[in-house]
Amino acid sequence: MDNVGIVVDDLEGAVAFFTELGMELEGEALLEGTTPDRMLGLDGVRSAIAMMRTPDGHGKLELTVFHAPAAVPAAPLEPPANTLGLHRVMFAVDDLDDTVARLRGHGAELLGEVTQYENAYRLCNLRGPAGIIVALAERIG
Repeated sequence: MDNVGIVVDDLEGAVAFFTELGMELEGEALLEGTTPDRMLGLDGVRSAIAMMRTPDGHGKLELTVFHAPAAVPAAPLEPPANTLGLHRVMFAVDDLDDTVARLRGHGAELLGEVTQYENAYRLCNLRGPAGIIVALAERIG
């Protein structure tokens, strides 16, 4: 896998959110013209992307904001955890409580509560940029 793409309405805010999670901005680009039009099956694409890389260099998120055509909201806008399709990304963290506190400063909200799975993990789900669910896992055992 090369990357996971997330369409956002606030590229700068999404970059700040994922930077707070420890990801690094690998690069940014503006995309327009026939190549993105043909690849996406849309006309008149004008978008900006930010490629975020995990600290180990093995995982990437491509954050995209569409200037044209306008992004289409998902229905429902903030899908529940049992919605079909891809809408959750999980990150391993060293300190779950600290990470939740820092991400709240970027607008994240807990969906439920912090839980413990056996003696192995502390886990939670947050609502992140563009309404996606960002799950966090802290290994404890």
